[in-house]
Amino acid sequence: MVALNQDIGARILAEPGKMKMAPSNEMLEGKNAVVRRGANNKFFIFVLISGILLFAAAVGALYFVLRPEYLRIAVGPAGSDDVKLIQAMAQTFARERSHVRLSPIVTDGAIESVSLMRQSKIDLAVARGDLEMPPDAQSAAILRKNVVVLWIPSGQAAKGTKKPKIKDLSGLAGRKVGIIGKTQANVTLLRVILTESGISPDKVGVVQFGTNEIADMARDQTIDAFMAVGPLDSKITAGAISATARIRGEPKFLGIDVADALVQKHPLYQAAEIPGSTFSSAPARPDDKIETVSVNHLIVTRKSLSEETVGAFTRQVFAVRQSLLKELPGIAKIEKPDTDKDAAIPAHRGAAAYIDGTERTFLDRYSDYMWGALLLLSGLGSAGAWLRGYFKRDEKTNNSSLRDRILAMIPEARQSSSLEELDKMQTEVDAILSDTLNCYDDGAIEEGDLSAFGLVLEQFHHAVADRKASISNPASEPARYRVR
Repeated sequence: MVALNQDIGARILAEPGKMKMAPSNEMLEGKNAVVRRGANNKFFIFVLISGILLFAAAVGALYFVLRPEYLRIAVGPAGSDDVKLIQAMAQTFARERSHVRLSPIVTDGAIESVSLMRQSKIDLAVARGDLEMPPDAQSAAILRKNVVVLWIPSGQAAKGTKKPKIKDLSGLAGRKVGIIGKTQANVTLLRVILTESGISPDKVGVVQFGTNEIADMARDQTIDAFMAVGPLDSKITAGAISATARIRGEPKFLGIDVADALVQKHPLYQAAEIPGSTFSSAPARPDDKIETVSVNHLIVTRKSLSEETVGAFTRQVFAVRQSLLKELPGIAKIEKPDTDKDAAIPAHRGAAAYIDGTERTFLDRYSDYMWGALLLLSGLGSAGAWLRGYFKRDEKTNNSSLRDRILAMIPEARQSSSLEELDKMQTEVDAILSDTLNCYDDGAIEEGDLSAFGLVLEQFHHAVADRKASISNPASEPARYRVR
């Protein structure tokens, strides 16, 4: 410390007008170390925070892409084949860790299911296509086709009446029809059939029976004809036909000859055919094919549900058909929805993409996000480079002042009269050189700055070497450099 004070004092006395001190090596190294440490700490904090943010963003994006998506699906009534089917699908999707999972919500029936969808409380609903749907309802899959079955017992008229026998639909005028199922949709469908057949619906009486009231319906002698709407293999329909045959005599089936014309006016329905012996083979019921109409039983959703989600769901539905076939034979009836744009209930764009083979791949869906991430990383890199320079601006400024210090020492070295003083200058420059190289390694200065520093350093070394040679051999010193 004493030597340090003497050195500082000597420099002040040597230049009393300027009153400037040349920093000692210890002071120089300490100051530069503090500046460098502060800049490094700032940059380290920036890199750490940026890394944490990028990692969090990557984890969030990965979770968003890979997380399973749960869809609430309304189905009813409890214990029905529809509920069993949807529950089996939900269990299979969960077991196979599919992207789309189902959360079944059991309702009292299709009408309540559609009502929940209208209120946006669910994502999917199982319902007949001729129910009053929300205006933006679209189909994801056709679970089955429900056909209309109309039949009359061979002992048609009740005892004590003289009504003529019913031979076709026109004979239903003035008669009473028993309909299986309490839904208004069945009554509406019968009225449509009667109207298209030229029969006033007001002339036909209607009585509805629940699925648990089939025996009562068969024993009711005031019922002249019966109607059921369901799949061809419906146990309810087959049981009702058997019950009426046992109590009222062998049934005769009524065909709907106007099916094609009806479908043209009411696109919610389709023309269909009941093959012979569908409900019984001995005796054959019916004994020949019967023309009728059908209505789709659908899985419907809102148009707003994402294309990728509905596409994945539809793909999964058709993928599990084979594995569930033994457990639920009815699953074989699942069909692809109608992709025609003018369909009464068009296919959702996600289901249509799966059917048409135009589903977007992972890269198609997320390429924009990937490019955005690359641009973001590029921007962060540029921002990082700018911040690195900003945080190290003090270090760069300090290094520039040290270079200026070497420039100032060049004329001092040429006028120095002491080898000891030259050695001290050389030691100081060595410290500056070490600091400059550290700055370059830290990125505070660039290669161009290092080249400029090299030129200054070379001139200083030449000046020191020339002055040492002159001091050692005074005779070789030029007159302008001699100290007097």
